[in-house]
Amino acid sequence: MESMLNKLKSTVTKVTADVTSAVMGNPVTREFEVGRHIASGGPCMCWRIYNGIKKSTKQEVAVFVFDKKVVDKYQKYEKDQIIDSLKKGVQQLTRLRHPRLLTVQHPLEESRDSLAFCTEPVFASLANVLGQWDNLPSPVPNDIKEYKLFDVETKYGLLQISEGLTFLHSGVKMVHGNLSLENIILNKSGAWKIMGFDFSISSCNPSDAEPKYKCKEWEPNLPPLCLPNPEYLAPEYILSVSCDSVSDMYSLGVVMHAVFNEGKPVFQVSKHDIFKSFSRQLDQLTNISPALLKNIPEDVRDHVKMLLSVTPTVRPDADQMTKIPFFDDVGAVTLQYFDSLFQRDNLQKSQFYKGLPRVLPKLPKRVVVYRILPALTSEFLNPDMVPFVLPNVLLIAEECTKEEYVRLILPDLTPVFKQQEPIQASNMILLIFLQKMDLLLTKTPAEDIKNGVLPMVYRALEAPSVQIQELCLNIIPTFANLIDYPSMKNSLIPKIKSACLQTSSLAVRVNSLVCLGKILEYLDKWFIIDEILPFLQQIPSREPAVLMGILGIYKCTFSHKKLGIPKEHLASKSLPHLVSLSIDNNLNLNQFNSFMAIIRDMLTRMEAEHKTKLEQLHAMQEQTRSLNISNQGNPSEETKSPPNSANQIDDIFGSTTVNGKEHGSSAPAPNRMSLTLEEKQRLAKEQEQAAKLRSQQPLAPQSIKPASTSSSQTKDLTSSLMNNMTSLNSMSLTNTPRPGPVQASTISPFPTPSPMVGSMGAPLSNGFNTSMGFQAAGMGMGMPPPGPCLYGGMASTTSTPNFGALTQNQGQMGLANKNPDMSALDNLFTSNKPKVSLNQMGPKPGPAPANSSPWSNQFSSPHNTSVQAAPAGMGNFGMQANPFFSPQNFSQPAASPGMNQSVIKQSTSVNNDLKDLFG
Repeated sequence: MESMLNKLKSTVTKVTADVTSAVMGNPVTREFEVGRHIASGGPCMCWRIYNGIKKSTKQEVAVFVFDKKVVDKYQKYEKDQIIDSLKKGVQQLTRLRHPRLLTVQHPLEESRDSLAFCTEPVFASLANVLGQWDNLPSPVPNDIKEYKLFDVETKYGLLQISEGLTFLHSGVKMVHGNLSLENIILNKSGAWKIMGFDFSISSCNPSDAEPKYKCKEWEPNLPPLCLPNPEYLAPEYILSVSCDSVSDMYSLGVVMHAVFNEGKPVFQVSKHDIFKSFSRQLDQLTNISPALLKNIPEDVRDHVKMLLSVTPTVRPDADQMTKIPFFDDVGAVTLQYFDSLFQRDNLQKSQFYKGLPRVLPKLPKRVVVYRILPALTSEFLNPDMVPFVLPNVLLIAEECTKEEYVRLILPDLTPVFKQQEPIQASNMILLIFLQKMDLLLTKTPAEDIKNGVLPMVYRALEAPSVQIQELCLNIIPTFANLIDYPSMKNSLIPKIKSACLQTSSLAVRVNSLVCLGKILEYLDKWFIIDEILPFLQQIPSREPAVLMGILGIYKCTFSHKKLGIPKEHLASKSLPHLVSLSIDNNLNLNQFNSFMAIIRDMLTRMEAEHKTKLEQLHAMQEQTRSLNISNQGNPSEETKSPPNSANQIDDIFGSTTVNGKEHGSSAPAPNRMSLTLEEKQRLAKEQEQAAKLRSQQPLAPQSIKPASTSSSQTKDLTSSLMNNMTSLNSMSLTNTPRPGPVQASTISPFPTPSPMVGSMGAPLSNGFNTSMGFQAAGMGMGMPPPGPCLYGGMASTTSTPNFGALTQNQGQMGLANKNPDMSALDNLFTSNKPKVSLNQMGPKPGPAPANSSPWSNQFSSPHNTSVQAAPAGMGNFGMQANPFFSPQNFSQPAASPGMNQSVIKQSTSVNNDLKDLFG
């Protein structure tokens, strides 16, 4: 590695030293930067050619440098003669301007050590290309060493030289005098240009029709740089010291022979004995053997033979040579047309560009890229010509590498991406670019795609032309895989949705849906669910094609293995939408069947997924229950502990029975992969809560021992109160004042066979007058006796007494003269005590109280009306139904004369019991 670096360093140092020594101090370096040595040319290959850049404009140039050290070996007279000859050639070239002559961009500059001038960018001389590598850098550049001329390049190059000679002979009245391989330069685009006017001869009478040229006599003692190349000189130069324009045509014939023979001229001339050599050459030219011209193409062989004729008048002139059939090659004609484009109008150019795609495949890539492409891209400055030029440029881009495309084509295409004027041309440009979109996205860098290509696609989606929108929608799926996801999600999809909703064209709407369906695979599942599927419900039209497009998107999303639709979305949005669309009257039978097939598939999957989920949850519940059972030592105790029992887990996870049968712990193991993330999170929380409940200390219930019947046990005050309350009834009939309302009372939560009484010991009315339409609770409602504490199970009240079911003892009210028969209801009540028939519990007829007031009669039952007992559990209903309830509002009916007198004897005991109970 170190040796390679040292070698590279020495090479760079040597090149830098060569350049520095060659142009140091030359005024040309003030305006131009001199780069790498690339070629050589001119008389005796004396000019070194360097790459260069103009400092002010960064324009690329070629710098020709002549190092005066080359002539140090000559005498001063000879040195001056060489320098003067070189100066003359450059000055003459600078004055002449023609496309076939090398263009000088900076005139000759002289310094003490060098001569230098600048021209258009140059590749090499024709001599370098054909194998003459004199004065080239070492090693020889590979691009020169490997360069091979194509037939079309050779033909058109010779045609260009012929056109240049036509200009010199007819336009300038000048003979070049030294036309040879080293004086023909190939510029960077491959065009052949003439230079080396060191020995040019101008006409003595330019105004006359027949120009005359004065030729100098050959001086063999002069240095070679002061003489033309004798191998390309016509015989008359040496033998008769005369020249004419046809003398250059002889030189052209030798050049043509050398081009087809690897750079070898017709004859090798000895410079020491040139006259003898030319005499011998003259004899051979008189009778040219076929072997001499065997490598020359047959269709130009005769013309070359004429050019090499000893007789000057036989040689064709330059204008005649440009018209020979050999130059009628389609490639040469195409290149010639490009060189004359500036002379054509737009109509002629458009016709030419239309036919160019048929010609380009026949031309070599180097010719197309370096000769034709620059001419095409220069036409981008003419907006009207862009639609005709652009297809050819993109055709060339297909054959270029990515590096060549970025370097040679993309800089000129970037302004075209943004072109919007004129409208007609802009629409055509969009169509052309859309047809080649895969090429652009493949070879264009990502940053340029984002800034240039994709905005053009978005503009096409919004174009007023339906044709452009359709084409854009049709080709977007072909390059969707090349578009980055953020651009597709944030820019492309919204544009497609907008085009679908806003257009009035059915074709655009259908193509929008088809386009979305084809690019679904490049989108993620949740973006489709959040953006694409809701968009489908916004589409206003109901044409069959639109409906089938909507169905297609649902089908693609539902059936794609990477996407899919969650069952929640299926149930709440997708299926309702599809069902409503399926019954549209515009659908035919096949289309309806397509809808129903998708709907059935969705229902089947939704059922399977949800069933699987429920089975998994059930299996986990059973697993949790089995763990609880195994953790408890006594299964019987577990059933008695409410906090940690399986009933609590049932409350958390739901019922463990399916179809009335309890699943065992052998339920199939859940398939966890089918649960969603939210379901798994909820399940984890439920398991955590169940685990916390299991960790709590179980609450062991205290066993209640049955009450003992021994006389030493505490007296049951409630039973005493219920059995002896009748004594208070007799006391309430006296003239003593009625006691105030009791603050609280206690009611047994279990039904008793004895009638429920109020705090004063008397059976109570429910406070409703039967004449007002109210009936006794329990009987009037037609309901069976409910269980204990049906209406809240309250054991006490703090504001008013809690009255039980309303009953009446025998003869207590004296309101009916006839006993109703209640034996049919005896079987509704059960008790541990001896059964008392309802006939015995009914009211006994008796006289009405003498001191009854209208207020008391309002709340008491009228005569001939029986107030029947209500079940114990309905005791609160009467109190709650009357918001104005108060114990003082109830009058107590008088006691029957036949009341048992033993009740009065027990009143003292009952009062003591009440004191114990209520404090």
